[in-house]
Amino acid sequence: MLTASGINLRHLRAFVAVCDRGGISAAAADVHLSQPAITQAIAKLERDFDARLFQRNNQGMFATEAAKVLLDRTRRAFENLALGAARSGRKTSSGAEYLQAVTSTQLRALIAVAAHGNYSVAARALNLSQPSLHRAARDLEALSEQQLFVKSPQGIRLTPAAERLAQAARLAFSELEHAIEELSDLSGAQAGLLRLGSLPLSLGTLLPEVLNRITTERPKLGVSVVDAPFSELLFGLRNGEIDLMLGALRDPDPAPDVVQVPLFNDQLCVVCAPTHPLAQQERVTKEKLTQYPWVVARSETPTRAHFEQFFGDCDTSAGGSLIESNSMILVRHILQGSQKLAMISLTQAREHIRAGVLARLPIDLGDTPRIIGLSHRRNWRPTRAQNLFIQIAKEVSHGMQKTTSS
Repeated sequence: MLTASGINLRHLRAFVAVCDRGGISAAAADVHLSQPAITQAIAKLERDFDARLFQRNNQGMFATEAAKVLLDRTRRAFENLALGAARSGRKTSSGAEYLQAVTSTQLRALIAVAAHGNYSVAARALNLSQPSLHRAARDLEALSEQQLFVKSPQGIRLTPAAERLAQAARLAFSELEHAIEELSDLSGAQAGLLRLGSLPLSLGTLLPEVLNRITTERPKLGVSVVDAPFSELLFGLRNGEIDLMLGALRDPDPAPDVVQVPLFNDQLCVVCAPTHPLAQQERVTKEKLTQYPWVVARSETPTRAHFEQFFGDCDTSAGGSLIESNSMILVRHILQGSQKLAMISLTQAREHIRAGVLARLPIDLGDTPRIIGLSHRRNWRPTRAQNLFIQIAKEVSHGMQKTTSS
């Protein structure tokens, strides 16, 4: 199965040159390859992508629709690599030499060492010998004209320059993965892989219905959902490891290269077991809430921030120690077996309240509606499957907002 990291960058450079120059002979000088080598490179790409890239006649070579798709994604991939070289502080003013020489193996080695912090483990992950991986890493270091890898007590760490190159490499490979998917779409396969990062709220509310609908429309579409803390998902999003992130939006924007798209508004509520002493009261005060132990959201989340703001002038420790968790399943079971309280999303809680599993306490938390939405990279260009996901997410969110308002 073809993967982005398995595509030969030299072949892609030859392909771009042929597109730009309209023929193999004119392209040969640009990429410093012989005409037979370029012919072989194009043939290999056509086999890899299972698509014809050029129509050939007496006037030259003309890009097919598949070639136009591949060309667009390849240019975007190379732009990421050039930008990464520039941002890394490479001494050479132009990234042209870097782009002409860098290989997929070198970039894969960089990403693997970044992920594992060890040459041996990185080599096993790539199914390479350790000498081969070490050589690829050192060749990349020489090409980059600066130190990329530093030994530390914890293993091998990347320098700041290497981190920027690694991010650029991940984004470049992400573009090529999108190229594979879009060429598959052209053939009618409608396959591909949708990579999502989800914060707790969307896991139990928005995401299930959206995924059911999109996989009904595209049965061959693969979906990978990463459930992790916000900081990890943000890193994955900015590095091309996930395509979209769903959950509570941040104010201000979490990074300059991230765009947040609102979907619907949510509010917080206080819930407990239906048998809780406070569940039977018509009016609940803040002081009464402090007399009981709490299950709270993890630190550095919007819900936890509002919890601390709401109880800023109160001592919540009087009721007992806090349990931190973002898992709705865990929160529900803890509440059912205790007299603990929790401040959670009303959207998450509504189903459990209707089922009689949890009870909502009558207290105004003074919170403004939280915005739930999608986040993506600023220069991101979605595939058809990703666009369909966004469209369905907006439709489902609209229905959820109407239910909340009614």
